Amino acid sequence: MEWFNVGRIVNTHGVRGEVRILSTTDFEEQRFVVGNKLAAFKKNDKKPTWVTIESVRRHKNFILLTFEGMHNINLVEPFKEGMLKVTQDQMDEDLLEENEYFYHDIIGCSVVSEEGETIGEIKDILETGANDVWVVKGTKGKEHYIPYIEDVVKDINIDEKVITIHVMEGLL
Repeated sequence: MEWFNVGRIVNTHGVRGEVRILSTTDFEEQRFVVGNKLAAFKKNDKKPTWVTIESVRRHKNFILLTFEGMHNINLVEPFKEGMLKVTQDQMDEDLLEENEYFYHDIIGCSVVSEEGETIGEIKDILETGANDVWVVKGTKGKEHYIPYIEDVVKDINIDEKVITIHVMEGLL
């Protein structure tokens, strides 16, 4: 089964079973809602514990969650430094608008120029506020930062895992 990260459990919060989550999803409003089921993976554990969200609130840069039946710090402490994940079945393609993609669809794609020259492979995505920036590990080991804007990204082929870009002056 393939798992997709939606949040990192960075710590507990208080003594009543709240956990502090650092979101790793673009769809917080859909993932972190009361009644939603998530797979909680303890640190270094391969088998999930399925949890149902009982309460959600924001606190500073974090999302605070409680899970049904876990109202004590001792019950959630083992999940500290773990991950919250969803399955492929829980991924909703309807959430995406035109020219939007899930991170897992983009990371791992090869990047080529319009002339067919291989530039590298996308290793990470940085959110800048204005637009995402793709971190590309170049064929010679150098990292390149490619802005996800119309002037640069010309074609995205998810099926073949190939992205074609226009190499503007100074981009590489």
